[in-house]
Amino acid sequence: MKEVLIIYYSQTGQLFDILKNIASTISVEKVNISYCEILPKKKFPFPWKLEEFYGAFPETFLQIPTPLEAIPSEILQKKYDLVILGYTTWYLTPSIPINSFLKSEEAKLLLANTPVITVSASRNMWIMAQEKVKKLLVANNAKLVGNIALVDRNMNHISVITIVHWLMGGKKTKMLGIFPKPGVSDKDIDAASRFGVPIKEALLQNEYSNLQQNLLEVGAVKIDPSLIATDIRGNVVFTKWANYLIKKEGEERKKWLVYFKYYLLFAIWLIAPIVFIVFLLTYIPMYRKIQRDKAYYSSVALKQD
Repeated sequence: MKEVLIIYYSQTGQLFDILKNIASTISVEKVNISYCEILPKKKFPFPWKLEEFYGAFPETFLQIPTPLEAIPSEILQKKYDLVILGYTTWYLTPSIPINSFLKSEEAKLLLANTPVITVSASRNMWIMAQEKVKKLLVANNAKLVGNIALVDRNMNHISVITIVHWLMGGKKTKMLGIFPKPGVSDKDIDAASRFGVPIKEALLQNEYSNLQQNLLEVGAVKIDPSLIATDIRGNVVFTKWANYLIKKEGEERKKWLVYFKYYLLFAIWLIAPIVFIVFLLTYIPMYRKIQRDKAYYSSVALKQD
């Protein structure tokens, strides 16, 4: 009997639906699937309030762990043949609960010498968050063998509007009845079951060397090269903001978080389009690098610093 553990934190429920659909085609008589929801002791609200949403930025980006509820002993006492790690992206970084888990002693126990498949659901930028997850998996002596990244397929600025409607309103509905539904589409969520087929084959054969390529062939990762530079540049700027904000307390912190909110709006609506234009202008001379980047970020490899 093969033992599979699905570890996740799904604030809205979208990611959990994706994971269940993937599991539906892994589950056979020879496979037992267990679920482990990561629960922070201090709950993150959903829907978000604006102050709490922006207030989570410094700790999220700086990957500062928060205390978690204990993982059940029956989970910790079992050795798993495969772990599927489901996470969402907050501020170009894995969410606080998942980051906290990956920095815990329980993660070392569950992930050491174990094949891991990451599954993420995000608005559009997930590449640098995945790089951070890769490093944390290495620190836990885990072996990343597959990655599935599902995103909102709508235009960047449309998805900005609709995700705010969802996160602040709490309902995944069409804003004003005319905008597309936010997040990963229902079609993509339902179709996530196709990823379970190559995962099941790799699991039963205990052979993962070709898994990521097989996942790519069924659309597990779609790299938008125009967002790579935006993600990287965003991490540089966020580092400065987060290191400054983490030192502020009380009303001073609240004041500077308001400034950060306006900077974020400025970056999304004005800086990001400029970065996109620069990408288009440099596409031909940078073509080979772009293709190398696409190949790397589609893979499960980790660059050596």
